[in-house]
Amino acid sequence: MSPPKRYAAQQSVMCLSLITGDIEKYTAYLGQRVHVEMDRPKGSKHPSFDFIYETNYGFVPGTTAGDGHEIDAYVIGQDSPLKSFDGECIAVVVRKDDAEHKLIVADHLCSKSEIYDEVRFVEDYYDTEIILAGGA
Repeated sequence: MSPPKRYAAQQSVMCLSLITGDIEKYTAYLGQRVHVEMDRPKGSKHPSFDFIYETNYGFVPGTTAGDGHEIDAYVIGQDSPLKSFDGECIAVVVRKDDAEHKLIVADHLCSKSEIYDEVRFVEDYYDTEIILAGGA
């Protein structure tokens, strides 16, 4: 089973609040160094849906996202599974139809196309926009 195209009505309400103002919570991380703890390392299987993580995925400790958990982050450009990573937030994936957005963390700058190639295995299921650090 693939991830849902949209969440239930309860999360749609949370999504509306993000679209109308909480994006700044995420874009404030652009250009900042962040620490990411991986809860779904590259190559791991999603606990509920039938897909494998093609890139490292985790969270930024001590933060709060739209779903009430910590802010999620993809760590891109790494060949092996990681337990944690310190890098720069180079972009934000804005999900226009979900309750939360995702940080993109890396050790080098990437284009929108390069970022999307690494996260499309999940983000193809959502209506997304990528905001790069520096507004590019």
